[in-house]
Amino acid sequence: MISIENLTKRFGDRIAVAGIDLEIKDSEIFGLLGPNGAGKTTTVRILTLLSQKNSGTVKIAGFDIEKNSEKIKDIIGVVPQHMSLDQDLTGRENLILQARLHHLKDKEVMRRRIDEILDFVELADRADDKSRKYSGGMKRRLMIGMALLHKPKVLFLDEPTVGLDPQVRRKMWDLIRRMNEDGMTVLLTTHYIEEADQLCSRVAIMNKGRLVATDTPQRLKEKVGRVVVEHMEAEGMTSKFFDNRDLAAGYAAGLDTNAVIREANLEDVFIELTGRRVND
Repeated sequence: MISIENLTKRFGDRIAVAGIDLEIKDSEIFGLLGPNGAGKTTTVRILTLLSQKNSGTVKIAGFDIEKNSEKIKDIIGVVPQHMSLDQDLTGRENLILQARLHHLKDKEVMRRRIDEILDFVELADRADDKSRKYSGGMKRRLMIGMALLHKPKVLFLDEPTVGLDPQVRRKMWDLIRRMNEDGMTVLLTTHYIEEADQLCSRVAIMNKGRLVATDTPQRLKEKVGRVVVEHMEAEGMTSKFFDNRDLAAGYAAGLDTNAVIREANLEDVFIELTGRRVND
């Protein structure tokens, strides 16, 4: 669905995206994982026609982003990290405005589609309230509804659950899964480890504008070790990886300090590959 070859983006002397290659399959949830400044958002801005690349080739559903930009606008939906609602309008009015921007002129078709979206994002009972009165999670759901209004093939989500509490975040995960089950390709950026682990069939880890690893979350974790033993040493907290819990327990038993044994996660993978934490 998305094909990227040697994509590069510079801001003056700074290289934000350093010649990345990536293939994203049809109907998968794909995650870009990395710390702030890794190049995730810049990459998404290029894919969504909000920023121009310096070099490389990008195709979405076979269409080149430079040669077929109007066609691409018809098949993608975008939910930015920052709120893009008109908070003086109701939820329904925001959707009507979005429908007009996408040239949905038939009033009956528009009404039915807006009602479908309101039901899908579970906002039908608050549709005629001003969006400024919505909670953070409701505003996020409305933004997703606006992005879905024209039935895109690909949805881009930039930090879709940033600032939401854990319970609301999990409701957002359920919504993303439902979209994917309907056949939509979803590309999301996130620095929440659990989010990528729970949602994504594959992830790419970015660091300093480069892709340092791409695979399923499980295979990435297996590359460093499935089980982690954490314990304090003179220089600070130390992690050691093992293929199974028995080996980890044997190692921990020989330590003269308290140790924690846990399952490896994607942040462990990131630290091993880059020497940085995801939230750095």
